[in-house]
Amino acid sequence: MEGDFRPELKALLERIDRTLDDARAEARDKRHARGYRTARENLADLVDQGSFQEYGQLAVAAQRSRREYEDLQSSTAADGILTGTCTINAGLVGAHRSRAAVVVNDYAVLAGSQGYFHHRKLDRICELAMEQSLPIVMYTEGGGGRPGDTDVLTQIAGLNIRSFSTWAALRGRVPRIAVNNGYCFAGNAALFGCADICIATRTSWIGMAGPAMIEGGGLGKHEPTEIGPVDMQERNGVVDIVADDEAHATRLAQQLLSYFQGTIEDWTCETQEVLRDAIPEDRRWGYPVRRVIETIADSGSFLELQRIYGRGIITGFIRLEGRPIALIANDCQQLGGAVDATAAEKAARFLQICDAFSLPILSLTDTPGFMVGPGSEAEAAVRRMSNLFLAGAQLRVPVVAIFLRKAYGLGAMAMAGGSFVAPVYAAAWPTGEFGGMGLEGAVRLGFRKELAAEKDPGARDKLFQQLLSRMYDVGKASEAASYLEVDAVIDPAETRVVVLRALAAAGIT
Repeated sequence: MEGDFRPELKALLERIDRTLDDARAEARDKRHARGYRTARENLADLVDQGSFQEYGQLAVAAQRSRREYEDLQSSTAADGILTGTCTINAGLVGAHRSRAAVVVNDYAVLAGSQGYFHHRKLDRICELAMEQSLPIVMYTEGGGGRPGDTDVLTQIAGLNIRSFSTWAALRGRVPRIAVNNGYCFAGNAALFGCADICIATRTSWIGMAGPAMIEGGGLGKHEPTEIGPVDMQERNGVVDIVADDEAHATRLAQQLLSYFQGTIEDWTCETQEVLRDAIPEDRRWGYPVRRVIETIADSGSFLELQRIYGRGIITGFIRLEGRPIALIANDCQQLGGAVDATAAEKAARFLQICDAFSLPILSLTDTPGFMVGPGSEAEAAVRRMSNLFLAGAQLRVPVVAIFLRKAYGLGAMAMAGGSFVAPVYAAAWPTGEFGGMGLEGAVRLGFRKELAAEKDPGARDKLFQQLLSRMYDVGKASEAASYLEVDAVIDPAETRVVVLRALAAAGIT
C-alpha cells in the first residue's frame, strides 16, 4: 500500500512516526524501567478512543542551530508537550458535554523542560479552551524553564511569555485538573499549583525550584527527591488527591472531570434507614461522618479532596440520583468537629471553585463552632476563618444545609453559607442541637456564679448536669424549628429526598 502514496504524503507519515513511541523506543523503555508511562500512553488512557485532535505535533525544540534537524524530530518530538482537543467520559455524559482539552508534558523530551515552541503550544490550547469553554486536564511532569533554545534570538530572559498568565486566566472560566507523576519543578510546578484540583502520584516531587536553581541560589546541593515529596505536599494542602500511580491518577482525573460535566443516568444508593441510627445516643460520642456521606450519596460517587489537610471539614463531590453535588461536612472525630483556621480556608476555596462551575452545595453540619484559644489565634484565625463567610456571601449556587447534630455559634453559621437563612433549605435531624455557643461552655459562662456557690463538688456537678439538660431541651432541633431558626426537622432516612426536592425547587434538575 505504501507504494501507492505520493512522496509528500509518505514523507509526512514518516515524519509523524518519528514523534511516536515506537520510534522513540529508548526513551519509552527508560520510562517503563522506572515504572512510569510515556506521555502518549497517559494521553491514550485519558481520552475517549479516536477523539483526540492534536495541535503542533511536528514542533521541535528551538535548537536547529546546534543539533541535527532529523534528530530533533525524534528526541524533541512535539517540543516536549502534547496538546489537543478531545472528549473524555462521552460514554458517561454524552458527546457534547464531554468536550475537553488536554496538555501532557513529556519528561522524555529534555526532562520535560519548557521551551519556546512548548510555550507557544500551551498558549494556543489555553486560548482555545477559553474561546470554546473546554475544561483542561494537564499532566505537569517537568523541570521548568529550558535554557538551551539557541534559535531564539529576539529575547534575553524570556520572561515576556504568556503561558502562566494564560493558564491562570482560565480560573473560574473552565475547570482545570492537574495530574503529576515524577519531578515537577519551577515553571511546571507553577502550572500545577494554579490548577483548580491537583492530583499527584506517590512518586511525585513538586517544588517551585529544582536542584539546579536551589544550588544556584547558594542554598546547597539537594537531590530532587528531597524537594517537595508528595507526603509533605499532601499534608500542606498543595495536593488534593494522592494516586497510587499514573493509571490511578488518570482514572481520578476522569472521575473528577465528570462532576463538572453533569448528570449521569445510571445510579444506585444504599438503604437509607440506617441513617436513623448513625448518630450515637450519647451526644458526647463521635461517629464516622464519612459513612453518613457514603450512605446519602449514590453508591461509589463520593470523592474526597484534601483528606488529611484541614481535617475538621471534609470537602468533596457526590452524586444524588446522578446529579453532581459539592459537599462540605464537619468531622466530629477531628477536634470534636470544631472549624479551625486551616479547615475554614480549605472549605472557602472549595466553595469558590464549585460556585464558579455551578455545582450546588450540600452542607452536613455537626460543629461546636470555630476553634478557640490562643493557639488558634496564632494561626491567623480572624482572617482565615472569615474567608468562609466571604465565600458563603458570594455563592450564586443553591446551598442545602442539613444539621446532623451540633450547630453552635459562628462556625455553624459559616458552614451554612454565613447564616441559617442563606440556604435554600435548612433542616435538622432529630439529634440536632442549637445555640450561640457550645452547651457546656454556655452553662459554665452563663451560670458561673451559681456553680461557684456550690462548694461540694458532687452537688456542683449535679447542678451543672441539670442546667446542661435544661439548655439542651431549649436548643434541641424541634424547638429551633418551632422558632423558625431552621426550616424543618426531618427523618434522617428522608435526607436524600429532602435535598433533591430542595434543589429541584431551586431549579437544579
